[in-house]
Amino acid sequence: MSGTMRPITLALVALGGQGGGVVTGWLTQVARREGFLVQATSVPGVAQRTGATLYYLEFFPAKDLPHDGGRPVMALMPNPGDVDVVVATELVEAARALQRGLITPDRTTLITSTHRAYTISEKSHLGDGRVDPDIILGETARAARRLIALDMAELADRHGAIISAVVLGAIAGGAGLPFAAESYRQAIRDAGSAVATNIAAFDASLERTRGGTTAPAAASGTEPCRQPPVGTQEAPPPALLAEFRQRFPEAAWPTLGHGVARLVEYQDAAYAREYLERLTAIAALEPAGERDARLTAAVARGLALWMSYEDTIRVAQLKTRAARGEAIRRSAGARPGQVVEIREFLKPRVEEICGTLPERIGRRMLASPFWRRRLRRFAGERTVRTTSVSGFLLLRAVAGLRRFRRGTLRHALERTQIDAWLAALAEIARVDYELALQLAECQRLVRGYGETHERGLASFQKILTSARTLAGQQGAAAKLASLLAAAQADDRGEALGRELAMLAVAG
Repeated sequence: MSGTMRPITLALVALGGQGGGVVTGWLTQVARREGFLVQATSVPGVAQRTGATLYYLEFFPAKDLPHDGGRPVMALMPNPGDVDVVVATELVEAARALQRGLITPDRTTLITSTHRAYTISEKSHLGDGRVDPDIILGETARAARRLIALDMAELADRHGAIISAVVLGAIAGGAGLPFAAESYRQAIRDAGSAVATNIAAFDASLERTRGGTTAPAAASGTEPCRQPPVGTQEAPPPALLAEFRQRFPEAAWPTLGHGVARLVEYQDAAYAREYLERLTAIAALEPAGERDARLTAAVARGLALWMSYEDTIRVAQLKTRAARGEAIRRSAGARPGQVVEIREFLKPRVEEICGTLPERIGRRMLASPFWRRRLRRFAGERTVRTTSVSGFLLLRAVAGLRRFRRGTLRHALERTQIDAWLAALAEIARVDYELALQLAECQRLVRGYGETHERGLASFQKILTSARTLAGQQGAAAKLASLLAAAQADDRGEALGRELAMLAVAG
């Protein structure tokens, strides 16, 4: 064979459920129809959204084979610096391909979706752990010979098709492969599944990417499996709306409105009124001339989130919402009449079980080694099928305990922590308004459920202690901000420990 001849190389990175194997099968069929030798391999990624499956294909035209019967030697994995086309079905996967050296400015056309399916590290970050999509698009644009970016998930949703058809259309339109568009369509027809909708999505993607003219678009912040909102953030009841508008500065009204609506949905109107009573004392701390009511607004946000803490009752409530089931059906592309099975993977601990019990009983059982051993039988990993009558009724029964929430151990524990935070805010605001404002922002550490909540609360308590110490010192707010940034840097508290040690030495 001539030394100048080489196969066309294509690497596809796709998340689980996005049909990367389907696309690979279609491309293999297209290549053979067009008279090409083709080899396809795949390497599975890691579960829980920390990786993706890499599919690698090489194409060689049969007409260019030498007359002596020689055959090209095709690789099983992509070689950095030697990939013609990289296709990523999610934006961060494009960045990972860049890290692996698969994208080069002299050779590679990168086709990527701009939608996001957030990684575990992004979701579990104590602050806003989301990757900046503009940075990814900027870096990949500089690294690739040509970048084609489009929201593949949105295009698939619009046509009621699987994302695989959109991916195939983007490859047909932008990759520059020597295959006719009709060969791609025929591969979809031969598959015999949802042919009309998949071809419609293919054609739309083909037109959008034809010639590689699609400009990099801002990345969508939505995930392909679009979850229903946490809480039905409707307008607050008229009586409560009138009440907080009379008692609080206008600058805080938008935040208060969301907070009241959230807590009415979470518990009831009385609980939302308790929220307003707590905020009244904070609003009184606003200094004269502070028209923006910054402290009131910051505390209103944090307090609403903290008072709607995630306990077993809340988890059960969210998982049995009708809106959630509908959202899952839409994301799965289920049609009317099709059966969708939903399985919830739960991992309650003894602490969560005791937290749902009446306060006195919960405290005694949590402190008793005997009862802790007995309760471990009900703890650990559990799978509940909420599309079954028994599974749904089980979680609905737990959600129905909401009327008893104020008497539970978990509520007593959260109430104590909230009161300590508000007392510290009142104390510090009289000395250093900016420091109190920063302490209000630190509430964002207290979030989540189970061990995540415990780690965040432990970091928050350390910062709360430091805030009391810093009150009255020069630059106290900036120092507390650095502690917050350190606490958000990792969930093990190592960065916060180092920052606290440095602060102690400096002090």
